[in-house]
Amino acid sequence: MLLIPAIDLKDGRCVRLRQGDMADETVFSEDPAAVARHWLEQGARRLHLVDLNGAVAGKPRNQAAVKAIVQAVGDRIPVQLGGGIRDLDTIERYLDGGISYVIIGTAAVKNPGFLQDACTAFPGQIIVGLDARDGKVATDGWSKLTRHDVLDLARKFESYGVEAVVYTDIGRDGMLSGVNIEATVRLARELKVPVFASGGVAGIEDVDRLCAVEQEGVEGAILGRAIYEGKLEFRSAQARADELNGES
Repeated sequence: MLLIPAIDLKDGRCVRLRQGDMADETVFSEDPAAVARHWLEQGARRLHLVDLNGAVAGKPRNQAAVKAIVQAVGDRIPVQLGGGIRDLDTIERYLDGGISYVIIGTAAVKNPGFLQDACTAFPGQIIVGLDARDGKVATDGWSKLTRHDVLDLARKFESYGVEAVVYTDIGRDGMLSGVNIEATVRLARELKVPVFASGGVAGIEDVDRLCAVEQEGVEGAILGRAIYEGKLEFRSAQARADELNGES
């Protein structure tokens, strides 16, 4: 079970939002690169970056912070990034700049052909982000709820060749209310590619619950507010996950 610290970027700072509300932010650091180094020192094996301004604007907005983070961690661990990625040129620039995986969310829903082209052009480096509420996919920084069923879209995108799926229950993100295990497992069972759970991880109990369903295809989880507010100690959480899954 891969536990992945999230670094959400807004106006060049590391923040956390509640349910994606750009007006409801908590600033955790003015120096995202220092945050990245911290998680690396705590044993993180991957980082998850989100350009929040970019997700709303539809184009990159925190390139300087992203560059600083990539420079801070070097090639020691992979870094995945989503938010505002709408064209192949942007993907190429990010990958050339040291990002390991690019996450496509809104653009995949609105323009599936773009996602298919991205998977063809950059095989093994494209992750699709599916943000959902009550089984329906949301777009545009979660501001718009579509009629698309998350299971149907996930199966379609898997056929394009995505490397993995990041599944976020937007009703729980930033709320410390617990992972929606049932919905995440339901999605993972439909797919052959790995699924990463996102949204709602509140404490070590959630890590235990996630480890119990790893064999269903839930191979990792993205951690946010819980590790920033000290409700979950990252190093011990990853050690716990390794122990439960026989990796220690």
